[in-house]
Amino acid sequence: MIIDFQELDFRPTPIGDLVLRRRRIPQLPDRDIYEVKLGDDFLMSSLFHEAERQLAKLGLAASEGEELDVVVGGLGLGYTAVSALEDTRVSSLVVVEYLEGVIAWHRDGLVPLGETLSSDPRCRLEQADFFALARDIEQSFDPKYPDKKYDAILLDIDHTPTNVLCQTNARFYTEQGLAELARHLKPKGVFAIWADGLPETFFTDRLAKVFAGAESYIIEFDNPITGGTSTGAVYVARMNG
Repeated sequence: MIIDFQELDFRPTPIGDLVLRRRRIPQLPDRDIYEVKLGDDFLMSSLFHEAERQLAKLGLAASEGEELDVVVGGLGLGYTAVSALEDTRVSSLVVVEYLEGVIAWHRDGLVPLGETLSSDPRCRLEQADFFALARDIEQSFDPKYPDKKYDAILLDIDHTPTNVLCQTNARFYTEQGLAELARHLKPKGVFAIWADGLPETFFTDRLAKVFAGAESYIIEFDNPITGGTSTGAVYVARMNG
């Protein structure tokens, strides 16, 4: 019997109830779709992940070097992290995830990409607050290497710079917050961020004030629910050499 809807995990967290569910839809009757909700927020779906993959592709395409140390902020269903690992130049990847339950889904095999991330020796999942680590310019994102700087930092947590999951995150998207983040990058390092919908000019301009340059990209992908297309945005900013 085909199960059209199944709740795989539910757990309360300090910022809302975290739910992982699996379902089928009439448009794709033979495909399992994994969805994540936090409180009333719909965080992500395995049905829509092209923008998350392009976050890694575009961010690493702008990165220079043959051995890249990379941070991914936000684990989700793992699409950004797995896409980053497809770049053979990535020698280390630290994925910073605030919610311990999300890390457990990957380690326990509840989500499709969990085994890929857990079995890759380059990758480590760390339970921590990405935004708190970004503010701390004296410590790195990796507790094992507190002085480490990074070639690329890829962020996929909030919906947009102005539509955040927690109001305390809003400070990160100011010039001060972005300047603190930049202190964690190597010369010529790259900061890239995903956002829902179309790019916003004000944020590209803000990135350009902090970094040596910044660009935004529109990511279009098929939407089988509506029968049309949907859009996401990727911003890419670079440090001076």
